[in-house]
Amino acid sequence: MLTVDFDRLGLRPGERVLDMGCGAGRHAFEMYRRGADVIAFDQDADELAGVRELFVAMAEAGEVPVGAEADIKEGDALSLPFADAEFDRIVCAEVLEHIPADVEAIKELVRVLRPGGTLAVSVPRWLPEVINWKLSADYHNATGGHIRIYTDHELVDKITKAGRPNDGTDGDAMIFEGKDYAHGLHAPYWWIKCAVGVENNAHPLARGYQKLLEWQIMKNPLPLRIADKVLDPLIGKSMVLYFRKPEAV
Repeated sequence: MLTVDFDRLGLRPGERVLDMGCGAGRHAFEMYRRGADVIAFDQDADELAGVRELFVAMAEAGEVPVGAEADIKEGDALSLPFADAEFDRIVCAEVLEHIPADVEAIKELVRVLRPGGTLAVSVPRWLPEVINWKLSADYHNATGGHIRIYTDHELVDKITKAGRPNDGTDGDAMIFEGKDYAHGLHAPYWWIKCAVGVENNAHPLARGYQKLLEWQIMKNPLPLRIADKVLDPLIGKSMVLYFRKPEAV
């Protein structure tokens, strides 16, 4: 399921876009379908191989507009192998909560975004995440797990300051353009998982709720669409922040 609203991001066909920390590629695939030239970036070579295979399959099946391109790139979020101002749009979904040096990663995102370009960053929302941490140490202590919980004010502050020059002036400070919440139905699932055991997939409550989410992903019936719309602003598991880089003077 998608977390980022690409209409709000301003994505247009032919633009060069980066999915930073793409994972299995859900956002990269949607941007490719919309006609963008996509780079799916991650440090996991195995996941990237799967993303590349699906890129090829999508093109062969005629699922993408003529002229759209997609590729993968493996590397480190703290040292992106791209030129300054290379991308029109950037998506960074559910990544920063895993990175110890998050400010350095944010600075790299700002560096490779062109002036006038837009950035969407999603992280776990504060309240649902706090409940998960309270219920289970295993949830966030696992290798590669979540190492921090962001408030909206904290993350907005880190990102808006990331483009400022060293003299402390506003300079090219990123412009915050708003926020959304997503995946309201997912928060209770993780509360259940944390309560019964994160790895306890056989528990009837966890198994039953997982089937509900699978139904949502596969069919997205009207009752679940309504439930998501109601729950997103209340307990949406993900917070999505949108930014724009100022035009060059």
